[in-house]
Amino acid sequence: MRRGELWELARADASELSHELGLSLADAGSLAGAFRFARALASVQRTERPAVRSPRAVFELLEPELRGLDREAFHALALDGKHGLVRRYLVSVGTLTTSLVHPREVFRPALRFGAAALVVAHNHPSGDPEPSPEDEEVTRRLAQAGRLLGVPLLDHVVIGERRYVSLAERLGLGDGRYKERSQRT
Repeated sequence: MRRGELWELARADASELSHELGLSLADAGSLAGAFRFARALASVQRTERPAVRSPRAVFELLEPELRGLDREAFHALALDGKHGLVRRYLVSVGTLTTSLVHPREVFRPALRFGAAALVVAHNHPSGDPEPSPEDEEVTRRLAQAGRLLGVPLLDHVVIGERRYVSLAERLGLGDGRYKERSQRT
């Protein structure tokens, strides 16, 4: 079948498909529906993924949602190889002063989404983004888990009132700018 003929078939209704291809009317209806779905899918433009290349970008992305919360909310940002946002997800909601976080809950969705890298962030309801010793320990554990899983933790950003702290910078995990993974050819 030539391309022009296929294009014409893709535009045909169920009765035309039934006659042309010798299909039952039910099967021809299913095929016509599949063609309609394919046209609709082809017309959808893939939106640009926002780049997450610095602690500031993380802050700007999450601060509007985290501002004013009365409990800690721990979020993860699954990134592609160029640090475009693949998916953002809530890992846990804690109390006024703590959020329970386990590497299993952080990395399971990241692996499912095919993340090349990960950034995590949480808010401090007090407004003071100064990390606690527990925040630093969680960051170290997540960085270690990320190394083992091949999904590096680029940063853990603590968000306060109009301010943030990058634990990657604080703990020496990176330079505060997220470098893209090198592409192997």
